[in-house]
Amino acid sequence: MEILLISILLGVFTGAVLALTGAGGTIIAVPLLIFGLHFTVAESAPIALLAVCLSSTIGALIALRQGKVRYRAAGFIAVTGILVAPAGIWLAQRLPNVPLTVLFALVLFYVAVNMLRHSTQPMAEERNAADLQSDSAAIPCRLEYERGRLIWGWPCVRALGYSGIATGFISGLLGVGGGFVVVPALKRATNLPMQSILATSLAVIALVSGIGVASATALGGMNWPVALPFAAGALAGMLIGRGIADHLAGPKLQQGFAVVSMGIAIWMIVRLFWIS
Repeated sequence: MEILLISILLGVFTGAVLALTGAGGTIIAVPLLIFGLHFTVAESAPIALLAVCLSSTIGALIALRQGKVRYRAAGFIAVTGILVAPAGIWLAQRLPNVPLTVLFALVLFYVAVNMLRHSTQPMAEERNAADLQSDSAAIPCRLEYERGRLIWGWPCVRALGYSGIATGFISGLLGVGGGFVVVPALKRATNLPMQSILATSLAVIALVSGIGVASATALGGMNWPVALPFAAGALAGMLIGRGIADHLAGPKLQQGFAVVSMGIAIWMIVRLFWIS
């Protein structure tokens, strides 16, 4: 009963952070499970992946209805990611906890630094028509015209394929969505507006994490008695967070979350070697 309650509360906190800070908020799920339930990274990753899958699916469906998802690009990146996600899960179950925890802490620190940088320079994320036109000759996946289809060629296939492979492997290995891989890759490889990039990234994450959850279940790595209440709590937390987002969300909150995440990443490594 105690584990059930803790799982729900941790899920609620994860969902609320996600709603208030953006898609990167789900990366906090693994540290919460490590500290709250004393799980290893390998035990926490599939549970976090389930929460990532549910939250990104909701976001992707909303964006799809709004016409912001580039579903062909999302499908191609997701297919390449799906092919390697089971390998990441398989490796996570066989690696010792120490290097896996250190790797996760480094990824968490990297995501936190990125979030801190973008929250202090919000205008750097905006793309206007003049910027897109001037950069179009240097990018491999260009729009035929405004709101048109992407022009596919080998450079485009290669760029998007590499991002899918990295996303799938990291997603399976560490239980993170991989948006910190997909979003920069789409920014470099396409001239899509930022809203479309974020929406397409959510679709990729939803597809890849869904296969990751299925693979973890097939490999016996999913702790469903903890995963289900955690996921339910995350959905409830998302609803709560969305209800108060207008009053709390913003750059200052993202900066605070980024700083806390950096501290958690450092503490994970210090705690790991202190215990050892």
